[in-house]
Amino acid sequence: MQKITTFLMFPARAEEAVNLYVSLFKNARITSLTRFESEPAQGAAMISFEIDGQEFHAMDGGPHFSFAQGMSLMVDCESQEEVDKLYDTLAEGGEKQPCGWVMDKFGVSWQIVPTVLTQLMSDPDREKARRVTEAMLKMYKIDIGELRRAYAEG
Repeated sequence: MQKITTFLMFPARAEEAVNLYVSLFKNARITSLTRFESEPAQGAAMISFEIDGQEFHAMDGGPHFSFAQGMSLMVDCESQEEVDKLYDTLAEGGEKQPCGWVMDKFGVSWQIVPTVLTQLMSDPDREKARRVTEAMLKMYKIDIGELRRAYAEG
C-alpha cells in the first residue's frame, strides 16, 4: 500500500472523470465504486482506481470543491503518440495550456511530459539544455521532434 494517495474531490461528475482517465491508460482500472445512499451526499460516487499501479481516489464532493492549477498530475510519456493522445483527449472540453500543461473538462490540471524532455534539459552541455528549454517554453503540447531539433542546433 502506498503511503500517500492522491484524492480528487470533484464538485460533481467524479465517475465520468475516472472513466475517462482509466480509458486513457493501458494499465488502469477502477478498483471500487460506492454510492452514498443518504443525504447530504445521496447518489454521489466514491471511486478507487489505479493507473500503472498507482492508487487514486475520487469523490463527488459538491459545488464548494474545485481544483487549483498549483496541483497537477504529471504523466511521463515515452513517445509523441502517447503525448498526442493524452494531451489532445484531456484538452477536449478543457483548456490547452503552455509547456505541456492541460486542464481537463473537470478542472484537473495535467502535465503531459515526454521522458526525453527531462533528459535533454538536464544535458551537461548547458547551451544544448538552454535551447531545449527555450523551445519547450514556446510550445503548448510538447513536440519531441522540435525538442530534438533545438538540441541538435549549433
